Amino acid sequence: MTKNSNMSVLLKGLLLENPVFVLILGTCPTLATTTTLIGAIGMGLAATAVLICSNAVISLLRKVIPESVRIPCYIVIIAGFVTVVQMFIHAYLPTLYELLGVYLALITVNCIILGRAEMFASKNSVGKSVLDGIGMGLGFTLALVSIALIREVFGAGTFFGMEIPVLSNFKIEFLTKAPGGFLVYGIMIAAVSKITKGKAPYKKEFSCANCPSASFCGKQNCEERKGN
Repeated sequence: MTKNSNMSVLLKGLLLENPVFVLILGTCPTLATTTTLIGAIGMGLAATAVLICSNAVISLLRKVIPESVRIPCYIVIIAGFVTVVQMFIHAYLPTLYELLGVYLALITVNCIILGRAEMFASKNSVGKSVLDGIGMGLGFTLALVSIALIREVFGAGTFFGMEIPVLSNFKIEFLTKAPGGFLVYGIMIAAVSKITKGKAPYKKEFSCANCPSASFCGKQNCEERKGN
């Protein structure tokens, strides 16, 4: 791997291929855990740890796992790392464990992690897969923190749980609720789309070659639907 190639793999998840703002993945945990900065950082780092480890193992076993059962195998590997992370947080960070609740276990079916396993780790070396996991994980964490910063500061009038006197009487409680989360999320997506206009690699003509679901439905079915 060249230095430029390594850097490209590492940095693409931060903005140009940000899993939350560009690929629009992981919406459920994004909206559910961004009411506080602590929850956002905790979820982001937990998902990053699972992403790095699962990418590395899946890449290492990519030539061993049979094609016909690759998705179940990926899920088992991901679930194993999620269990380890969940037990660690439960033992050493019980407050965070309670805060994240069921969404911590649901990292297993987070489409960002499964998507990177299918689209990247299963096709690249362990080194590149680890870098991809770090970049995508940091991009996910950055997205959660940026949304949580707006929702907690302006919605709850606090910063990491500490009250902000200036905002205590001007809280926009709507932002801490689900509709407010969607509003902030939509605004952030629009802002990133404006910044990356013409640069995001996913602005391509749709075809079976570029379709992430082509391996599931088969090229023939895609072409038949396209013809109809």
